[in-house]
Order: sequence, then structure tokens, then C-alpha cells
Amino acid sequence: MARSRRRTTRSAAQKTPEKTPEPSPASTRSSLTPVEDDQPMLEAAPLLTEEDTCPACKDGRHTVLNASEKESWIRCDACKTWYHWLCAGNGTDVETIDKWFCKSCVQENPSRTITLKPPARKSSRKRTQLDYANLHSGVESDASRWLRVIQAKPIQHDQFKRMLGSDVGVEWLETDETAMREPIVIESPKGLGMKMPDPDFTVSDVADTVGHDTPVEVIDVASQSNSPGWTLGKWAEYYNLEPPARDKIRNVISLEISGTKLADQVLPPRLVRELDWVEKFWPNTRRGKGHAYPKVQLYCLMGVASAWTDWHVDFAGSSVYYHILRGSKVFYFIRPTSANLAAYEKWSGTELQNNVWLGDMVDEVIKVTLEAGNTMIIPTGWIHAVHTPIDSLVFGGNFLHSYNVATQLKVLEIEKATHVPKKFRFPLFSRLCWYVGDKYLRDLKAKEEFSPRVLESLEALAGFLVSEVRTMERGSDHAKREAKEQVPNDRVKDAAAVARELRWRVRISAGTSSDDEDFGRPAKKNGVNGHVPNGQGTKRKRTLQESADEQLVQFKNFQPKAWDEADELLRESEQRVVKARHPETGDSWHRRWMEWDGKWVDGGEDEPQASVESKREVIVKVRRADGGLERQRIDRVIEKWVWDDMPEELGSSRPDIEMKSDEPGPAGAPALAGGKGELQSEEGEEAAEVGPPNHSGGEMVIEN
Repeated sequence: MARSRRRTTRSAAQKTPEKTPEPSPASTRSSLTPVEDDQPMLEAAPLLTEEDTCPACKDGRHTVLNASEKESWIRCDACKTWYHWLCAGNGTDVETIDKWFCKSCVQENPSRTITLKPPARKSSRKRTQLDYANLHSGVESDASRWLRVIQAKPIQHDQFKRMLGSDVGVEWLETDETAMREPIVIESPKGLGMKMPDPDFTVSDVADTVGHDTPVEVIDVASQSNSPGWTLGKWAEYYNLEPPARDKIRNVISLEISGTKLADQVLPPRLVRELDWVEKFWPNTRRGKGHAYPKVQLYCLMGVASAWTDWHVDFAGSSVYYHILRGSKVFYFIRPTSANLAAYEKWSGTELQNNVWLGDMVDEVIKVTLEAGNTMIIPTGWIHAVHTPIDSLVFGGNFLHSYNVATQLKVLEIEKATHVPKKFRFPLFSRLCWYVGDKYLRDLKAKEEFSPRVLESLEALAGFLVSEVRTMERGSDHAKREAKEQVPNDRVKDAAAVARELRWRVRISAGTSSDDEDFGRPAKKNGVNGHVPNGQGTKRKRTLQESADEQLVQFKNFQPKAWDEADELLRESEQRVVKARHPETGDSWHRRWMEWDGKWVDGGEDEPQASVESKREVIVKVRRADGGLERQRIDRVIEKWVWDDMPEELGSSRPDIEMKSDEPGPAGAPALAGGKGELQSEEGEEAAEVGPPNHSGGEMVIEN
């Protein structure tokens, strides 16, 4: 299952065949990475996306090679930017390049010189091949070194569930709170609703079915990097050699077979098809030949004995189904806790990958052994490494689902933080999220009900889509353009309205208020030992002014259904003078006023005198709704308290207060004391001043 890869040292990934940059040792990568035919059929001289172009492409255009041709990439050792060798090279073989710099970096520093690798010595005597790239970067060229390290490490044997195939369905997810939170093993495929080739199907049969000339990415296990120039026919010949005759330990983990004859023999488990976002939400009319869509469901993995795939998380935190047709696999798992994911992020893409066993940085490592005929489902975000004890043939695939979106998005953030190239992330992820959000919005409008777990995931999804909208509204020109290109205009006509209405409807369905930022849960703090640096993870208390202004923009482009009839039943006012204490200074003065029950009780004779103007309004609204009607009764009391002798120290500053206002903006803000306040939106916009309210008093709003 191919990995989402990126380079960590220059020598580990100077070039990449088959239109893909060469991988480095582990990263936020997928066990199942898409192949290059994810792009749609192209017309002559097409305008390609940023992922397919390089800075040297003329006018954003690049020659599209035939499937049988190699597309080599090279990275500048100074600015770390990737280029097509066809665009930026000098016509020589990219494999002979040792150090390479782009024109801009050479002009910036003329001392930078492009150098070539030393020529290999030729001898009739058989000798161990040297891996110059690994030697230069200090990486030991030993495919078995981590297997030796494991022998001295504490490894826990798994306690994961063994389930019958017939029990693995949506019903299990809806009734078992632990479902899809830990890996499960299904020892027999019976009842899984899955189709696989016959157990006697071989790697030679794979080459015969898919095509001997089909390019395939082959991983050199010692360096965890790509070996160029392989086809399925050449791979089958290597695989069928006796182990002593193989020059290196190699692995194939990225052969996506959608659209081939072999795909007709493979069908994912029923549960996967029922959950898979691509299967459920991507339009059928936009899948298949000639269309770009996430092709991550069908992979063929072929590894020889002693192959090792280093620690990784599947791209975008996608879940995996994994069936052993022939051979055996040993998985090493790390739970996706916040601490473990933070350790993985620190380890991934650094020199630690070459020298440190990730298991030493986490709470525990769990071992699972799979034999021929076993199937495993790996949930969202689980960090894992894989050992192949004997020659093996495996089929599997990736899928996103609606039961743990928050972790999927967390992994996406790790990929961004560790600079995983877009070519090796989940393909068309944002576009897929828009399709999913649009469908769930229509379902919520139709009054469909969802489990709390799904609603929690939809809250995370809506938050992601709202962040995409904010990028379109406030990001840089490049970010705006990129975000807008991901919106599927065939389904989503108004992205801002869809995202914000989805968030609103999800919160209402979950029984929370539309402005409940914590979605009905206590705020989480992610600091170390309870300390949250720079206030991260804490929620600043919003003032009335902020809440009022937010109401104006929170549902931009969303128009709720109008009321059929609204009538004011009562409007009355009253004015009286009472003895009442001034609002104190400090942080707790407002609590007494917020908790006041509204009873007119005068204070003592020594208390200052206040003039209180009270207005009461009762409004009733009705409208038709599905299966009946909706009725809303609003009993609103507005009070204005004025002290003629308000002390100067209380009138010079305005304490924070949380109330609901009838009118948005500064006019509706409470003014229990004078001075200026500040308004800052949740999105971190620049603060705006609120003008000084009346120094002599203030008003309180009570709604029943």
C-alpha cells in the first residue's frame, strides 16, 4: 500500500521516476497511495494544476508524457523546490546527478556547483553494491536493521477483536461505541461481502492481467526510497527469483489497479463500501475513465521476505482494509493519541527517522501477525510499520468515513506541518469534503437523524469547510484561487452558504446552540502538564458586542425560512426609582447582575439611588413545518439602570459583560460603565474600537 512520501535529506530523494518525487524514509504517508492516472484525460497542451507543474514550466504548461515514458523530478539542494527534469535539466541522465541547484539559486550564490555521482567501478567479481545516496546521508544500507532493533524493545501482543465477517457492518458501528476505534482482525473472509482472486493467484498472474509493460514503483527497503525503471514484467521476474539471487530487498506498495482487468476480481468488504466517502458521495457521473477522482480503493501489494515499511500514517488519516491473499505480514501499531501523534510529527521528516526507533517516543507498540486468508481493518490515524516475513501478495484499499472526521483532519494538519507534498496527500481531499458536506446538508434539511458520533464528525467537517470559505474570503490571492478550485460547482453553487448552514444545522441537530463553539463539550486543553502556551486551547470570553456583530456575519449568504405570521401581544413600560449598589469594579461584578431573578427589592438606605426604566415585549411567531407547524413565543424585558452619582472610577472603564442584545453593533452593547472597549472577531481579525457608551448608566436585557 503506497505511502504518502516526502524527502528528508537531499540524498534520499534526488529524483523520482514515473512522475513522482522519490520518497524519503517514512513520513505522513499512506499504505495505499494513488497512482498517476488520478488525473483526467488531457487535451493538447493542457493547463495543469499546481501539483503537476514546476517553476520552470513555461506559462504553467508542461508536456504530458505517454504512460510508458518516465517523468523525472529533481529537487534543488538550496531552496528545496521540485522541478521537472525535462523543464530544468540540461538533457543529461538525472540519475547521474549528485548535487543540483536551480538557476535562481546559482545566480544568488555563484559558488554553488552542480556535481555528478562518481562512476561505479566495474569488475567481473561479484561484490556488494554500494548505495552512494545512503552512504552520503549516513543511512545504513541494511534492510534488516530495524528488525534487529525490535528484538530488544518491549512489544505488546495485541488484544484487538477477532470478529466474524457477518458481524462487521454498519449495525456494529451504530451499536458499539468502540467500533472503528481499534484495528480488528477477521480470520476468514466468509460473510465480509468481499471478493478476492483465488488463493493460488500469483505475482506472475498480476503482471499477466494488468500488463507486463505497466510501470510500477518499487521501493528499496534499505533506504526506503524508490528504485527507477521498473515494470510489472521486470518485477515479476525479480519476485520469482530465489531469495539468495535477489540483489536487494524490494517492496511494491503503490500499485493501484482501478480500471484494469484485475479490478474486476477485487471487491472491498461490505462495511468499506457502506462507509467510503468516495463510494457514497462522489457523483457516479464524475468517476471512471476521463474523470479525476480519488482512486485509492484498490491496491495490490507485493513484498518479498524481510521487506520493511517504516512508520507512517495513512494519508488524511484514512482507514484501511487489508487482505492477505498469500504469505504473511506483521504489523506494529501505535495508538493515535494526542501525545503519540505529536511524537510522530516531531519524528517524521527529521534526522530522527534515520536514527531513532519511534517506539521509544510513544507509550507502547502493539504487534499483530496476519496469515493468508486474514483480513484486517485499520481505523483512522493509527501509526504503523509493517514487516514481511515471507514473500507475500496482498490486496487492500483506503477509505474516509463519517465516524472520526476530527482525527482525519488532525492527520491532514500534520501532513501540512511536516510539508508532505500535495502529490502524496489524499487526492482531491477538499473537493471530496465539499461533496460530503453538501449531501449531509440536504439530509439534515430533510430531517434525517444521525447518531451523536456522526454529528460530532459532521461538526468537525463543517468547521473545515468554514475554514476553506474564510480562505476564499480573506486569504492571499493564491490561497483564494486554490480553495475555490476545490469547490465542485456542479453540486455546490454557494460554498459560503453551504458551509455555514451545515455548521448551524449540525449544532441544532445535536441539541446545542448555534454559537456553541465547544459543541456541548468542555473545552479541551492540549498543553503540557496542564500549561497551555500563549493561551492556546483556551476560549476567550466574548463580549455582547462581539456576539452581536458575529450574528451579522456568521450565516452569511444563508437565509432561514421566514415566519408565516408574527404578532406583538404585549408592549408595556414602567419607570421607578430604587436603592441599588453600583456595579463594582473587578472581574466578578457582572455575575450578580446575570443571576438576578428580576424581583424589585430595594437595597439599604445607605445604597445609592438608581432610576430604572423597564420595557416588556411579548411576541408570538408561527410558521408551517414538515408534518405540522412551529411556534415561537418571545418574552423580552429590557431594563436601563442610571445612577446620577456614578463614581468616576467606575465610569472610566467598562468591565466585560456577557449578555444578549436586541440590536447588533455598538448601539446594542451594554453600557454599565463608561470608556472604550475593543472588538475582535474569532477569526483573529484586526481589533476595531467600540465608541464610548453613556457614562451615566447601562442596560440589561433579559429574555425568557
